[in-house]
Amino acid sequence: MRERGSGTGNMGEGGLPRGDAPGSDERDALDPATTALVRVAAALAEGKVAVLRDRFVAARTARVPDRWIEELLLQSLLVVGYPLALVAFGVWREVSGPVSGRRGGGRGGGGGGGGEELAHEDWQAWAQRGSTVCAAVYGRAYHKLLLNLRALHPALEDLVLVDAYGKVIGRPGLDLQRRELCTVAAIAVLGAAQQLHSHLRGALNTGASREEVEAVLAVIDGDLDSERRRSAHEQWDDVKGRRL
Repeated sequence: MRERGSGTGNMGEGGLPRGDAPGSDERDALDPATTALVRVAAALAEGKVAVLRDRFVAARTARVPDRWIEELLLQSLLVVGYPLALVAFGVWREVSGPVSGRRGGGRGGGGGGGGEELAHEDWQAWAQRGSTVCAAVYGRAYHKLLLNLRALHPALEDLVLVDAYGKVIGRPGLDLQRRELCTVAAIAVLGAAQQLHSHLRGALNTGASREEVEAVLAVIDGDLDSERRRSAHEQWDDVKGRRL
């Protein structure tokens, strides 16, 4: 993989390879494992058990690391909410088997497979990591985001920076670029245009190429109805015309 991106947060994987073989289409900008992960992200937003099962199986066939899927599922709590995320976790356990390495007794636990524990005592470490990762995603719009959050509700800034970006999105196990590409997929399926615009920018800010973002939109095209497809491409056209 090429080294590319800001190097901020958990960007340990570098850029994603492009497809340049004869006859490749725009989806070939993503490697097979990332394509399979993006398909899982789109299915999370629909919550259809049969589709989720098929895509989890396909992801394992594509040799997507279980750790990537575990992290995507935890991240999906922030995007699709607990109801759909818990459905997806249930289907994933059917496919992957029981959690390994779970701590015995008590609260916390990072969710098997060597995931980061969530029983931290250092709130400030989460706050700092969240600020760093969120700034990497939002780029020049970061300070405007904070002002908007404070205007909506005083608690939102800490919930977004500490809980979302510090505790979850900043976790090791899945690089920030792939997290953003998967977030684009899920939000496009949900049809949340304003948030999609932010995360299309976020994908570019964290090192994805335009070709890789367009590949995500091509991969999930069949998951979008005509209105959400039109909206997604309108948002993307607007992002391409702006300075990050």
